[in-house]
Amino acid sequence: MHFQEWLRSLRTSAGLKGSESEDLWSLLPSLPLSSFSLSSLSLSPSSLLGLGALASLTAYWLVTRPRPMRPPCDLQAQSVAVNGDPSCRRSALLKDDSLLEFYYDDTKTAYDMFQRGLRISGSGPCLGFRKPGQPYQWISYAEVAEQAQVLGSGLLAKGCQPNPQQFVGIFAQNRPEWIISELACYTYSMAVVPLYDTLGLEAMVHILNLAEISLVICDREEKAASLLENKEKGVTPKLSCLVLFNDFSEAFVERAKSSEVEVLKLEQLMVSRVEGLNPYNADSFQFLPLINPPQPQDLAVVCFTSGTTGKPKGAMITHGNIASNTSSVIKILEVCLHFHLLDVSISYLPLAHMFERMIQVSMFCHGARVGFYQGDISLLMDDIKTLKPTFFPVVPRLLNRIYDKILGSVTSPLRRALLHYAVRRKQAELSSGVVRNNSLWDKLVFNRIQASLGGNLRFALTASAPISPTVLSFLRATLGCLIFEGYGQTECTAGCTFSMPGDWSAGHVGAPLPCAMVKLVDIPDMKYYANNGEGEICIRGPSVFRGYLRDPERTAEALDSDGWLHSGDVGQWLPNGTLRIIDRKKHIFKLSQGEYIAPEKIENVLMRCVPVLQVFVHGDSLQSYLIGIVVPDPEVFVDWAKEQGFVGSYEELCQNPDVKKAVLEDMKAVGKEAGLKSFEQVKDLYLHPETFSVANGLLTPTLKSRRADIRRAFQEQISSMYSKTGI
Repeated sequence: MHFQEWLRSLRTSAGLKGSESEDLWSLLPSLPLSSFSLSSLSLSPSSLLGLGALASLTAYWLVTRPRPMRPPCDLQAQSVAVNGDPSCRRSALLKDDSLLEFYYDDTKTAYDMFQRGLRISGSGPCLGFRKPGQPYQWISYAEVAEQAQVLGSGLLAKGCQPNPQQFVGIFAQNRPEWIISELACYTYSMAVVPLYDTLGLEAMVHILNLAEISLVICDREEKAASLLENKEKGVTPKLSCLVLFNDFSEAFVERAKSSEVEVLKLEQLMVSRVEGLNPYNADSFQFLPLINPPQPQDLAVVCFTSGTTGKPKGAMITHGNIASNTSSVIKILEVCLHFHLLDVSISYLPLAHMFERMIQVSMFCHGARVGFYQGDISLLMDDIKTLKPTFFPVVPRLLNRIYDKILGSVTSPLRRALLHYAVRRKQAELSSGVVRNNSLWDKLVFNRIQASLGGNLRFALTASAPISPTVLSFLRATLGCLIFEGYGQTECTAGCTFSMPGDWSAGHVGAPLPCAMVKLVDIPDMKYYANNGEGEICIRGPSVFRGYLRDPERTAEALDSDGWLHSGDVGQWLPNGTLRIIDRKKHIFKLSQGEYIAPEKIENVLMRCVPVLQVFVHGDSLQSYLIGIVVPDPEVFVDWAKEQGFVGSYEELCQNPDVKKAVLEDMKAVGKEAGLKSFEQVKDLYLHPETFSVANGLLTPTLKSRRADIRRAFQEQISSMYSKTGI
């Protein structure tokens, strides 16, 4: 029997039909072992060569064939009803309704989790930093632990008390000293209060006074000066010490001294307890106070949310909250990847927010590394190429930029067609559970894309705002790594739902984390009912915060008497047990970069513009900017336009793009004067000649905007404005 005849007999025995020229790879998985009988073969030398080639191909295929990821549970039942109530669900990874508090027996606090990494890694690298054009330098776990203990001792020497009621402010960009300062506080059971620029000075004053903060650790003199200015005005009387990472001027020291504020360099604080001795010398540690590690119920951080109206609220997050939330993510990821000493994450998302903090705690728990960006977002891609991270925490806005850049770089029709074909082939693999970066398409099409992110990515996590299913599916294919999506908020420490490994579909935020029960509650006014699988998302479990610092009224609004956290988001249970976010209970939403927007506050400001009668501010959580529908005031609009050099009827002026531009500039000026932040400014608008009224269904009988109806009425104009580029 010749080789071709033997091949045909194999096809017949495998039950396959079709021409001999069909792909041999489709045949190989189906071959029964009995087909490999050589007794009936009469092989010529050329046939033997062909058989040898087939055997080699078979062996290569067996070794390199992609294997689907085995999901940790039935992907059609990712959550389980609690007590038979389908509106209340918990993770299918749990054996019963007991929620996960910690994953490892020795990691019940954020301090414990770092200590575990210290035991695993010891002198291994922990925190990385770099100077422009240079490689990363690393501080070891042992050095970080040592510096944290010495710094904590210095804090005690400055009057800080070793208990969870002692709040220490940190006002700095991401860098190793941030983490060392945080660990210094945890070493002696103190709590951290992160501060950040976008809070504004008024909010900063509120936080310093509410938390009675006397000592703030800053990175630069400019930030310290902004805090000192408030002390000089007499509005932050408790502030008495500023500790800086960077050098500062002697003039600043003298200025601070006149306001009874001490200014120290971080190194000075670290030797103040053991003055004259080397703080890194083991002999010096006999002079340091014994560490006082925290308990799970102790406060770890008071995270002030920027809010949208009123003063910021300080969410009280305990060590137990952090341990349970981090442990839940570790439990989910254990089935598809294991953290190890060589893992490295890039730190550029603000450490003042819980998302980045949870990521870093997860890395530390396993002795992995965290490398910090240089502090300049324009250099981030260079930092990533140099660091070569295996883990990439990311927000949708950055993923959208990567997506746009990839599509924008493909100009020829042929290359664009090849890209989309390759994406479809990789997406087909994803749908069968295969995630890899070594396919033919990766080598031919996606290798440069993957190299631009360092080439070593194993997984990425997106959170803080919704992401377009189109973008998510596209990047899962092109980056060739695991990309998970999570949902949550500060008040539940970080996440409460998370993508399940093996489920690479999009359009939902996953199932409940093992630390959380999630239920939906009726919202009759919005016609959302739990028995229809829709309602306000509520969370309960060991990761839910203790409440807002010294604010019982707003705590009672967020936490009900049974301990359920009311998120204000509206969700929908999908048949497979995952959650989809479909609305917002209050008229508050996030932009794609994670900034909260209160449209009614902005509308009240913009209505001060002379030509404006009514304004509707709209934002999309998949977009990074706001747009507006503006009804000009018929009584003044024509005259106002004439003063600007435009002539025409009311309707004609509404259609004039130059008039629209003039109105937009006037609105921006009014917004700036009123203190609107840049992301609160409207970037484009549509001038509508007809007023919103009760008669046309756009106002309620009490003359409030029917926001959902206005959104529907102007959907075409909204889509048109968001389709523009370069805004």
